[in-house]
Amino acid sequence: MAQPSPAPFSTYDAIGNREDLSNFIYMISPTDVPVMSKIARTSADATYHEWQTDSLAAAAQNTVIEGDDATTDVGTASVRRGNYCQISDKVPRVTGTQEAVNKAGRKSELAYQIMKRSKELKRDMELDICGNNARAAGDDSTARVSAGIPAWIATNESTSGTAPTGDGTDTRTNGTQRSFTETLLKAVLQSCWDEGGDPDCIVVGSFNKQQFSTFTGNATRNIGAQDKELIATVDVYESDFGSLEVVPDRFSRARDALVLETDRWALAYLRPFRIVNLAKDGDSDRKQLITEYSLEARNQAASGIVADLSTS
Repeated sequence: MAQPSPAPFSTYDAIGNREDLSNFIYMISPTDVPVMSKIARTSADATYHEWQTDSLAAAAQNTVIEGDDATTDVGTASVRRGNYCQISDKVPRVTGTQEAVNKAGRKSELAYQIMKRSKELKRDMELDICGNNARAAGDDSTARVSAGIPAWIATNESTSGTAPTGDGTDTRTNGTQRSFTETLLKAVLQSCWDEGGDPDCIVVGSFNKQQFSTFTGNATRNIGAQDKELIATVDVYESDFGSLEVVPDRFSRARDALVLETDRWALAYLRPFRIVNLAKDGDSDRKQLITEYSLEARNQAASGIVADLSTS
């Protein structure tokens, strides 16, 4: 049906109609950082952060002759470990004009950009903590690097590649990828327990989280079954050595399943998160979001890794 003649004045003819722009900004980029959220916090006092690890002598039959002189047991020294403090930052910059104009979804452009960059910075840190990065001292032209979790775990592992030394000085060498199976996981859990560890968390990527949910062993579903409700995920794994939370992580290496005793890892902050006002040299404002931290591997033998997993 056509408009009557003469045609009425419509929105197609108008010039002065205001735009309709929602006053909300919708963002779906994920900001959850499960490993960062779960491990401990401590402080660092130098760019090279150090700590000590130790272990007891192996258990042995202990019998003493009645009336015998006491025999001194040989003492063993603790082991000194260390990791470098890495600097991470984000720097938003906004012109004076953009800060002054009327905006939809935010009052201050600079404040909005600071909020975005702070979330990005945490995502970057999660990626580095879970990354296969060896520590590096850095120099005047290269940045210091804090070794990530895969570069520390050497004692309890299942891999088709080559394990790192276990002190953060080198990375693990990737091997041929293979399917994630419950048999591989159980072997690592047993090794952790034999070493004295008590893992409480399994960190996996999206593909292997779904693969994990197909395991047929002792698994606790996330909610109780109800009529007309299909439950196809596993959130807690009941192993022979205790319960472990199963956590998907978007920023860990997809080819790794990290089996962590979370209180044996810590973020050691030399400089906690802060916002620094940078010098103004024109009609714009800059802020620097900066932090300096090291990953403290309090004892890598408490944790494990199932490495070289298929990712598709």
